Amino acid sequence: MIDKLEAFQEIKFGSGGEFCGAWLFMPDGASESKPVPLVVMAHGLGGVKRVGLRPFAERFHAAGYACLVFDYRHFGDSSGEPREIVDFDKQLEDWRSAVGFARSLPGVDADAIAVWGTSLGGGHVIETAADDPRIAAAIAQCPFTDGRATGAKIDLIALAKIMPRVALDLIAERTGTTPVRVATAGSKGQAALMTTPDAMPGVEAMYTAIGEPYVSVNVGARILPRIMKRAPGRRAKDVSQPIFFAICEQDSVTPADATIAWAEKAPRAEIRRYETGHFDIYVSPWFDKVVADQVAFLQDHLPLASLSGNV
Repeated sequence: MIDKLEAFQEIKFGSGGEFCGAWLFMPDGASESKPVPLVVMAHGLGGVKRVGLRPFAERFHAAGYACLVFDYRHFGDSSGEPREIVDFDKQLEDWRSAVGFARSLPGVDADAIAVWGTSLGGGHVIETAADDPRIAAAIAQCPFTDGRATGAKIDLIALAKIMPRVALDLIAERTGTTPVRVATAGSKGQAALMTTPDAMPGVEAMYTAIGEPYVSVNVGARILPRIMKRAPGRRAKDVSQPIFFAICEQDSVTPADATIAWAEKAPRAEIRRYETGHFDIYVSPWFDKVVADQVAFLQDHLPLASLSGNV
Protein backbone atom coordinates (compact mmCIF):
# COMPACT_ATOMS: atom_id res chain seq x y z
CA MET A 1 0.00 0.00 0.00
CA ILE A 2 1.35 3.41 -0.99
CA ASP A 3 1.70 6.05 1.72
CA LYS A 4 0.62 9.20 -0.11
CA LEU A 5 2.77 11.32 2.19
CA GLU A 6 5.93 9.53 1.09
CA ALA A 7 7.85 9.15 -2.15
CA PHE A 8 8.10 5.40 -1.71
CA GLN A 9 6.11 2.23 -1.13
CA GLU A 10 6.66 0.05 1.93
CA ILE A 11 7.15 -3.47 0.55
CA LYS A 12 8.61 -6.86 1.39
CA PHE A 13 10.46 -9.46 -0.65
CA GLY A 14 11.42 -13.02 0.21
CA SER A 15 14.92 -14.10 1.16
CA GLY A 16 16.01 -17.46 2.55
CA GLY A 17 12.50 -18.45 3.63
CA GLU A 18 12.01 -15.14 5.47
CA PHE A 19 11.51 -11.59 4.23
CA CYS A 20 13.30 -8.27 3.92
CA GLY A 21 11.44 -5.04 4.57
CA ALA A 22 12.14 -2.44 1.89
CA TRP A 23 11.25 0.92 0.39
CA LEU A 24 10.56 1.15 -3.33
CA PHE A 25 11.01 4.52 -5.02
CA MET A 26 9.59 4.62 -8.57
CA PRO A 27 9.83 7.64 -10.89
CA ASP A 28 6.67 9.02 -12.45
CA GLY A 29 6.23 7.72 -15.98
CA ALA A 30 8.06 4.42 -15.51
CA SER A 31 6.23 1.60 -17.28
CA GLU A 32 6.80 -1.67 -19.08
CA SER A 33 7.13 0.29 -22.32
CA LYS A 34 9.44 2.85 -20.71
CA PRO A 35 11.43 0.97 -18.04
CA VAL A 36 13.95 2.72 -15.82
CA PRO A 37 17.23 1.69 -14.18
CA LEU A 38 17.04 0.76 -10.51
CA VAL A 39 19.54 1.12 -7.66
CA VAL A 40 19.48 -1.59 -4.95
CA MET A 41 20.68 -0.12 -1.65
CA ALA A 42 21.56 -1.36 1.86
CA HIS A 43 23.48 -0.25 4.94
CA GLY A 44 26.56 -1.18 6.93
CA LEU A 45 27.24 -2.87 10.27
CA GLY A 46 24.01 -2.88 12.28
CA GLY A 47 22.55 -0.11 10.10
CA VAL A 48 18.92 0.18 9.04
CA LYS A 49 17.53 2.00 6.05
CA ARG A 50 15.75 4.76 7.96
CA VAL A 51 19.05 6.00 9.44
CA GLY A 52 21.13 7.63 6.72
CA LEU A 53 19.96 5.98 3.49
CA ARG A 54 16.81 7.89 2.58
CA PRO A 55 18.62 11.09 1.50
CA PHE A 56 20.72 9.11 -1.01
CA ALA A 57 17.67 7.30 -2.37
CA GLU A 58 15.76 10.57 -2.69
CA ARG A 59 18.56 12.13 -4.74
CA PHE A 60 18.75 9.12 -7.06
CA HIS A 61 14.96 9.11 -7.38
CA ALA A 62 14.90 12.83 -8.16
CA ALA A 63 17.40 12.18 -10.94
CA GLY A 64 15.01 9.63 -12.47
CA TYR A 65 16.17 6.32 -11.01
CA ALA A 66 14.07 3.74 -9.21
CA CYS A 67 15.50 2.62 -5.85
CA LEU A 68 14.98 -0.48 -3.73
CA VAL A 69 16.29 0.20 -0.20
CA PHE A 70 16.19 -2.79 2.13
CA ASP A 71 17.01 -3.93 5.65
CA TYR A 72 18.99 -7.12 6.17
CA ARG A 73 17.25 -9.98 7.90
CA HIS A 74 17.50 -9.70 11.71
CA PHE A 75 17.38 -5.89 11.44
CA GLY A 76 14.88 -3.08 11.02
CA ASP A 77 11.69 -3.98 9.18
CA SER A 78 12.91 -7.42 8.14
CA SER A 79 12.19 -10.78 9.76
CA GLY A 80 14.75 -13.00 11.44
CA GLU A 81 15.31 -14.15 15.00
CA PRO A 82 17.21 -13.49 17.14
CA ARG A 83 17.36 -9.79 16.38
CA GLU A 84 20.49 -7.82 15.51
CA ILE A 85 22.64 -10.74 14.42
CA VAL A 86 25.11 -9.99 11.62
CA ASP A 87 25.41 -13.02 9.36
CA PHE A 88 27.56 -12.46 6.28
CA ASP A 89 26.14 -15.40 4.32
CA LYS A 90 22.57 -14.30 4.99
CA GLN A 91 23.31 -10.70 4.12
CA LEU A 92 24.88 -11.68 0.79
CA GLU A 93 21.82 -13.86 0.14
CA ASP A 94 19.66 -10.82 0.90
CA TRP A 95 21.57 -8.86 -1.73
CA ARG A 96 20.99 -11.60 -4.30
CA SER A 97 17.32 -11.78 -3.37
CA ALA A 98 16.98 -7.99 -3.64
CA VAL A 99 18.57 -7.90 -7.08
CA GLY A 100 16.38 -10.76 -8.28
CA PHE A 101 13.27 -9.07 -6.91
CA ALA A 102 14.25 -5.76 -8.54
CA ARG A 103 14.56 -7.45 -11.92
CA SER A 104 10.99 -8.73 -11.61
CA LEU A 105 9.41 -5.33 -10.96
CA PRO A 106 7.16 -3.78 -13.62
CA GLY A 107 8.64 -0.60 -15.03
CA VAL A 108 12.22 -1.60 -14.19
CA ASP A 109 14.89 -2.37 -16.77
CA ALA A 110 16.14 -5.76 -15.61
CA ASP A 111 19.45 -5.22 -17.39
CA ALA A 112 20.05 -1.82 -15.78
CA ILE A 113 20.36 -2.72 -12.10
CA ALA A 114 23.01 -0.98 -9.99
CA VAL A 115 24.01 -1.94 -6.46
CA TRP A 116 24.89 0.65 -3.81
CA GLY A 117 26.31 -0.22 -0.41
CA THR A 118 27.95 1.71 2.38
CA SER A 119 30.56 0.59 4.95
CA LEU A 120 29.99 -3.15 5.52
CA GLY A 121 27.41 -2.98 2.72
CA GLY A 122 30.10 -1.56 0.45
CA GLY A 123 32.03 -4.78 0.85
CA HIS A 124 28.88 -6.76 0.11
CA VAL A 125 28.43 -4.74 -3.09
CA ILE A 126 31.89 -5.72 -4.29
CA GLU A 127 31.14 -9.41 -3.76
CA THR A 128 27.64 -9.17 -5.21
CA ALA A 129 28.82 -7.45 -8.39
CA ALA A 130 31.71 -9.91 -8.76
CA ASP A 131 29.29 -12.85 -8.57
CA ASP A 132 26.65 -11.39 -10.91
CA PRO A 133 28.09 -9.92 -14.13
CA ARG A 134 24.56 -9.02 -15.24
CA ILE A 135 24.59 -6.19 -12.68
CA ALA A 136 25.21 -3.01 -14.66
CA ALA A 137 27.16 -0.89 -12.17
CA ALA A 138 28.14 -0.67 -8.50
CA ILE A 139 28.78 2.03 -5.91
CA ALA A 140 30.87 1.16 -2.83
CA GLN A 141 30.81 4.00 -0.30
CA CYS A 142 33.48 4.07 2.43
CA PRO A 143 33.50 0.30 1.89
CA PHE A 144 34.69 -2.37 4.29
CA THR A 145 37.35 -4.16 2.25
CA ASP A 146 39.94 -5.53 4.66
CA GLY A 147 39.22 -7.05 8.07
CA ARG A 148 42.80 -6.82 9.29
CA ALA A 149 42.95 -3.11 8.55
CA THR A 150 39.61 -2.53 10.24
CA GLY A 151 40.50 -4.70 13.24
CA ALA A 152 43.65 -2.68 13.80
CA LYS A 153 41.45 0.34 14.51
CA ILE A 154 39.86 -1.28 17.60
CA ASP A 155 41.59 0.04 20.70
CA LEU A 156 43.15 -2.54 23.03
CA ILE A 157 41.03 -1.65 26.06
CA ALA A 158 37.85 -2.12 24.06
CA LEU A 159 39.19 -5.35 22.61
CA ALA A 160 39.97 -6.73 26.07
CA LYS A 161 36.39 -6.01 27.15
CA ILE A 162 34.83 -7.46 24.01
CA MET A 163 36.68 -10.78 23.77
CA PRO A 164 34.96 -12.47 26.76
CA ARG A 165 31.63 -11.55 25.17
CA VAL A 166 32.79 -13.05 21.87
CA ALA A 167 33.60 -16.35 23.59
CA LEU A 168 30.23 -16.42 25.35
CA ASP A 169 28.35 -15.51 22.19
CA LEU A 170 30.02 -18.26 20.18
CA ILE A 171 28.81 -20.69 22.83
CA ALA A 172 25.32 -19.14 22.63
CA GLU A 173 25.36 -19.60 18.85
CA ARG A 174 26.19 -23.30 19.17
CA THR A 175 23.63 -23.92 21.90
CA GLY A 176 20.85 -21.77 20.47
CA THR A 177 20.62 -19.61 23.58
CA THR A 178 20.25 -15.84 23.89
CA PRO A 179 23.03 -13.98 22.05
CA VAL A 180 25.66 -12.07 24.02
CA ARG A 181 25.83 -8.63 22.47
CA VAL A 182 28.25 -5.77 21.97
CA ALA A 183 27.56 -2.17 20.96
CA THR A 184 28.51 -1.20 17.42
CA ALA A 185 29.63 2.28 18.53
CA GLY A 186 30.95 3.69 21.79
CA SER A 187 33.49 6.00 23.35
CA LYS A 188 37.17 5.12 23.70
CA GLY A 189 37.69 2.25 26.14
CA GLN A 190 34.08 1.08 26.07
CA ALA A 191 33.10 -2.42 24.96
CA ALA A 192 32.13 -1.43 21.42
CA LEU A 193 33.25 -2.34 17.91
CA MET A 194 33.85 1.28 16.86
CA THR A 195 35.44 3.51 19.51
CA THR A 196 37.44 6.03 17.50
CA PRO A 197 36.87 9.71 18.43
CA ASP A 198 34.45 10.29 15.54
CA ALA A 199 32.36 7.14 16.01
CA MET A 200 29.79 8.26 18.59
CA PRO A 201 29.46 11.86 17.30
CA GLY A 202 29.12 10.50 13.76
CA VAL A 203 26.40 7.99 14.58
CA GLU A 204 24.55 10.51 16.76
CA ALA A 205 24.61 13.03 13.88
CA MET A 206 22.88 10.50 11.63
CA TYR A 207 20.06 10.16 14.17
CA THR A 208 19.86 13.93 14.62
CA ALA A 209 19.38 14.22 10.84
CA ILE A 210 16.20 12.12 11.06
CA GLY A 211 14.98 13.89 14.19
CA GLU A 212 15.39 10.95 16.56
CA PRO A 213 17.50 10.39 19.70
CA TYR A 214 20.35 7.95 19.30
CA VAL A 215 19.60 4.42 20.49
CA SER A 216 22.54 2.04 20.88
CA VAL A 217 22.69 -0.79 18.36
CA ASN A 218 23.95 -3.99 19.99
CA VAL A 219 24.87 -6.93 17.77
CA GLY A 220 25.92 -10.49 18.53
CA ALA A 221 29.58 -10.36 19.61
CA ARG A 222 30.33 -13.41 17.43
CA ILE A 223 30.78 -11.06 14.51
CA LEU A 224 34.13 -9.60 15.64
CA PRO A 225 36.48 -12.49 14.70
CA ARG A 226 34.53 -12.97 11.48
CA ILE A 227 34.97 -9.34 10.49
CA MET A 228 38.70 -9.56 11.11
CA LYS A 229 38.99 -12.61 8.84
CA ARG A 230 37.06 -11.12 5.91
CA ALA A 231 38.52 -9.21 3.00
CA PRO A 232 35.85 -8.54 0.36
CA GLY A 233 38.33 -6.24 -1.36
CA ARG A 234 39.95 -9.37 -2.77
CA ARG A 235 36.99 -9.70 -5.10
CA ALA A 236 37.47 -6.24 -6.63
CA LYS A 237 39.60 -7.75 -9.39
CA ASP A 238 36.58 -9.85 -10.40
CA VAL A 239 34.20 -6.90 -10.79
CA SER A 240 33.93 -6.45 -14.56
CA GLN A 241 31.32 -3.68 -14.33
CA PRO A 242 31.94 0.01 -13.73
CA ILE A 243 32.33 0.48 -9.97
CA PHE A 244 32.51 3.77 -8.09
CA PHE A 245 34.57 3.83 -4.90
CA ALA A 246 33.82 6.73 -2.54
CA ILE A 247 36.79 6.66 -0.18
CA CYS A 248 37.16 8.82 2.93
CA GLU A 249 40.78 9.88 3.40
CA GLN A 250 40.34 10.20 7.19
CA ASP A 251 38.33 6.99 7.57
CA SER A 252 38.70 5.63 11.10
CA VAL A 253 36.79 2.40 10.43
CA THR A 254 37.68 1.26 6.90
CA PRO A 255 41.19 2.68 6.37
CA ALA A 256 41.64 4.47 3.07
CA ASP A 257 45.04 3.00 2.16
CA ALA A 258 43.80 -0.58 2.32
CA THR A 259 40.62 0.28 0.40
CA ILE A 260 42.51 2.09 -2.34
CA ALA A 261 44.91 -0.82 -2.76
CA TRP A 262 41.99 -3.19 -3.36
CA ALA A 263 39.95 -0.72 -5.42
CA GLU A 264 42.77 -0.19 -7.88
CA LYS A 265 42.52 -3.87 -8.84
CA ALA A 266 38.99 -3.45 -10.23
CA PRO A 267 39.28 -3.24 -14.05
CA ARG A 268 36.74 -0.41 -14.41
CA ALA A 269 37.08 1.36 -11.08
CA GLU A 270 36.30 5.03 -10.66
CA ILE A 271 37.97 6.10 -7.41
CA ARG A 272 37.03 9.34 -5.66
CA ARG A 273 38.81 10.42 -2.49
CA TYR A 274 37.20 12.79 0.01
CA GLU A 275 39.06 14.67 2.74
CA THR A 276 36.69 13.57 5.45
CA GLY A 277 35.86 10.77 7.88
CA HIS A 278 33.82 7.59 7.75
CA PHE A 279 30.63 9.10 9.21
CA ASP A 280 30.71 12.57 7.64
CA ILE A 281 29.44 11.61 4.20
CA TYR A 282 25.94 10.86 5.51
CA VAL A 283 25.33 14.51 6.44
CA SER A 284 25.93 17.87 4.80
CA PRO A 285 28.14 19.36 3.55
CA TRP A 286 29.97 16.16 2.51
CA PHE A 287 26.77 14.33 1.65
CA ASP A 288 25.98 16.87 -1.08
CA LYS A 289 29.35 16.46 -2.76
CA VAL A 290 29.41 12.67 -2.56
CA VAL A 291 25.85 12.11 -3.76
CA ALA A 292 26.35 14.52 -6.69
CA ASP A 293 29.36 12.47 -7.80
CA GLN A 294 27.34 9.26 -7.46
CA VAL A 295 24.45 10.63 -9.52
CA ALA A 296 26.94 11.65 -12.22
CA PHE A 297 28.40 8.13 -12.18
CA LEU A 298 24.93 6.61 -12.60
CA GLN A 299 24.12 8.98 -15.44
CA ASP A 300 27.33 7.97 -17.21
CA HIS A 301 26.72 4.24 -16.95
CA LEU A 302 22.92 3.85 -16.64
CA PRO A 303 21.52 6.53 -18.94
CA LEU A 304 17.85 7.41 -18.57
CA ALA A 305 15.12 7.55 -21.18
CA SER A 306 13.05 10.73 -21.13
CA LEU A 307 10.39 10.41 -18.44
CA SER A 308 7.83 12.98 -17.42
CA GLY A 309 8.22 14.26 -13.88
CA ASN A 310 11.97 13.59 -13.54
CA VAL A 311 14.16 16.28 -12.03
